[in-house]
This record gives sequence, structure tokens and C-alpha cells, in this order.
Amino acid sequence: NKQISLNWEDFQMWRSEYDKDCLTFSPQGKILQIDYAMEAVKQGSISIGLRSKNFGVLIALKRSPHEMAGHQEKMFDIDEHLGMSMSGITADGRLMCKYLRNECLNYKFTHDSTHPISRLLQKLSLKSQIKTQSGSKRPYGVGVLLLGKDASGVHLYTSMPNAEYFEYTAFAIGARSQSAKTYLEKHFENFDNCTLEQLIEHGLQALKKSETEMEFTKENVSIGIIGDTSKFVKLEPEQIEPYLGAINTEAEEQPMQDQVHQK
Repeated sequence: NKQISLNWEDFQMWRSEYDKDCLTFSPQGKILQIDYAMEAVKQGSISIGLRSKNFGVLIALKRSPHEMAGHQEKMFDIDEHLGMSMSGITADGRLMCKYLRNECLNYKFTHDSTHPISRLLQKLSLKSQIKTQSGSKRPYGVGVLLLGKDASGVHLYTSMPNAEYFEYTAFAIGARSQSAKTYLEKHFENFDNCTLEQLIEHGLQALKKSETEMEFTKENVSIGIIGDTSKFVKLEPEQIEPYLGAINTEAEEQPMQDQVHQK
């Protein structure tokens, strides 16, 4: 058998004195463990969120580790007024989902009302921040999109491993999300007056910009919706299929149009 010899120098190239914990700053002023966690979000499958005055939509692309395996779920309902989609390490995302559900349940038992979304987001970010200030812990390697409603309307928030959180009209996280964000930046000014169907179409168009060569199916795409008078609901595969049919048809027609223009 062929023997493989590895020198100490081979390991040195991956070694850094500043990424052993979350307490040490690098000479560039960074905490590398947090940078690694942010990179985990960028490597995860894409999630997109967008909202209008009356509606909100979450769209997530699911991956399958093998052709004989099922797709990993990326979208979860937290409460009747709130849902989440994630990108990054799935195990960390499920832990956050469980935490959010418990907080909403405890608040409902105590106050007999739904948990305010902004306050819940602050709790989640504080939980993330605690992981960045201990030498025995690591940051969560997952980014979260939260879509919910309250008395003031529909809201879309994002929370990242560095404990930063923001509210958006539209946003995308995950692999190749920049192409989706470019599309959303061009059209977000028109979102306020969009119907639910138009929001879903915009979200799928943004998804198509980031995954130009992939065929979307009811198995690898999740869509969650909420309205100012309706609960957060994940669409069934049969409900998703008509929207995907239109997107896939446009993708098939585009190469034909390009060939015509070239001739």
C-alpha cells in the first residue's frame, strides 16, 4: 500500500494563533471564530425574505445530501404570528428554533398574548452574543430570517452569528445570496403595494437569480407566508408547484430567446 507522509509544515498552513477561542483579537482587530461562523452562513443554502404593507413571504432552498436522501428542512413556524428560515449549520438553527418556540410559549402562558417580535429578536441576539464572549463556547454558525406580524404590521428581521440584527423590507442570506440581493434592491421600492402572489413571484425570481442552473421543484423549495390578518403558514408542495411552473418555464424560454437574438 502506498504510504502518505505529512509534514508538520503541512499542518502549519492551516494553523492560526488567533482562532482558538472567541476572546483573542487578531492583529487586524477581528475575532476569527466569529468570521468563521459568518462564513458558515455564506456556505448554507439560500433563504430569502420580503414583505409588503399587508403580506410577508419567506422562501428557502433545501438541499439533499444524497440522491437517495430527503431534503433538509430550512423553514419552521415559531408561533401563529411568526416563522423563521435559516442558512448555515442546520443543527444550530434547530436549537434556535426550539429556543424561540419556548420563549413564545412561556410568554403566552404568562401574558395571554403573542410575544412581541422585536423583544424576541433582542433575546435571540443576546443568546448569540453570549456565545461570542466565552473561551469555552463557539458562535452559532447560522443566520436567521424572522417574518412575523404585530399591531403595527408585517415585519422582516435578520439575526446573524455576530449578534447583529436588523429590520428589512427584503433580504437574502446564504450561498450566492448577492445575486438575489441585487434583484431585491432593484425592485424593493415596489413591494409595499404588492399582492401576496406578486411577492411570491418576486421572491422566486430573486431565488432564480442566485441559482440559475438549478431546476426548482416542490421538494427543494419551501415557501412561508403571513398576512396582517392571517397566521404564518407554510405552503404545501401542491400549493408551491404552480408558482414554480411559471419560473421554470421562463428559465427554459430565456436560452431560446438568446439564440434568436444571436442569429
